[in-house]
Amino acid sequence: MAALIPFEVPTGSDKTLLVWELSSGPTAEDLQHSLLTVFSQFGLVYSVRVFPNAVVAGPGFYAIVRFYSARDAHRAQKACDGKQLFQNSPVKVRLGTRRKAVQENALALNSSKCQQVANYYFGFNGWSKRIIKLQDLSDLEERENEDIVAPVEKHSLKFFCALEVVLPSYECRSTGVGMAEEPVDKLEEGPLSLLLKRKRTQKLALQKAMTDAFQKLLIVVLGKTFFFFFFFFFFFFF
Repeated sequence: MAALIPFEVPTGSDKTLLVWELSSGPTAEDLQHSLLTVFSQFGLVYSVRVFPNAVVAGPGFYAIVRFYSARDAHRAQKACDGKQLFQNSPVKVRLGTRRKAVQENALALNSSKCQQVANYYFGFNGWSKRIIKLQDLSDLEERENEDIVAPVEKHSLKFFCALEVVLPSYECRSTGVGMAEEPVDKLEEGPLSLLLKRKRTQKLALQKAMTDAFQKLLIVVLGKTFFFFFFFFFFFFF
């Protein structure tokens, strides 16, 4: 059966594992690292969150592990339930409890998570990005040149970015756009502060454009080794 991997925050009980009876010896941070190491053997993990047990349950921890693929979550549950994994006592692993279906808008992955998914399924050299346009739309210079009696010193930095994500092995390209804006106060901020804000705003516009480009792609996994990619829709940039 094919597994569909959109570039969205994974939701649904079939992609979520509940792990409990974790020992109280290690710290929550150590448990998070150990759980990520174990479950990453079964597929790409979106997140691992570790929580202390309720007082009535006694000392120890439980965790919630979220996969991008329901198939990977099922494989991990069957392989790890009742096993010791990295501790001396066995742990319990169950798929998330099903809830009444609620219609929610899917949340797009941020650019960092998009790159993580792309690296996992395409390979580090299996994709690339190309900036088509990075345009400064800031109003700093325009307002400085305005002939007004009481100049307004609060301005904004604004950048527009258009880029494309390229999958050369599949002759596939996806274009995305992003815009970022940040207010600045020229009376309070010096040249160095403005320069840092300028770079940060440029980076944010690029990240938004990359996220937008990945939203148009869907990964279809067939078997263990074959991956196919489709556009959700086409975007034309002029």
